[in-house]
Amino acid sequence: MNGQVQIKLTTLALKKADCTVSELWVKYYAAGGTVSEFEVQAYLGGLLRLPPAERNILADAMNELLENSPVNIRIPRSEEDEPAETPEDSRRSLGALGSFLFTAEEAEHERLHAVTQTKLLDTPTEARFDRYTQQARDYFNVSSSIVALIDNHRMFLKSVLGPIEQNLPREITFCNATIRNAGPLIITDAQDDIRFSSNPLVTGEPYIRFYAGYPLRGPGGWTVGTLCVIDQRPRGFSAQDGRFLRKLARLVEDEINA
Repeated sequence: MNGQVQIKLTTLALKKADCTVSELWVKYYAAGGTVSEFEVQAYLGGLLRLPPAERNILADAMNELLENSPVNIRIPRSEEDEPAETPEDSRRSLGALGSFLFTAEEAEHERLHAVTQTKLLDTPTEARFDRYTQQARDYFNVSSSIVALIDNHRMFLKSVLGPIEQNLPREITFCNATIRNAGPLIITDAQDDIRFSSNPLVTGEPYIRFYAGYPLRGPGGWTVGTLCVIDQRPRGFSAQDGRFLRKLARLVEDEINA
């Protein structure tokens, strides 16, 4: 039985029986199911694939819920000889949405895989990215603007305006901190920020004082890099500034995922 058919029938049955996914998951888990309620929700939403054995336990659980209802829908079982999918495959299919299911090392492995999937590392500059770094630099009136990808050891500049060195060690870059944020990283004066005041990019070239970076999401929703603006003078950052940077970041993401 095709998994999509099971999903459609289960979703319809839940609605007609006025049951919740939580009620279904309790039955499923009690019957020996091994995936979380979140993963069951993702499966029913078409975001996650489950192995046939897990789908069958879920189907049986749904049918048990329906026994005491007037709903005459029943969920068929999957063929046992369908290709099995490992729990790791299931987690991976969720992308960054399921990052909490990974260890930190596993999540970073998936993020690096997404960086590779962009096929942008070590490629020449392109006008489709340069136009956004130009807009960012002009709007913020700063010395530098970049679109950067962060791999396992360096910061690759896909687009750069200003005195920012190519292939800086990842560990010292501000962008390495930005990719770990859900939102932007704003530093109005790096000399007054204990996290960065002793950073070699602050105490030496390019003498960063102001930094505003927005994380960029690539394949699977994983953060692959940043759009950021940099200056040698401290400055403020308004709500309007934040909206503009976010808008540009979304446009850059569209190019990354094109």
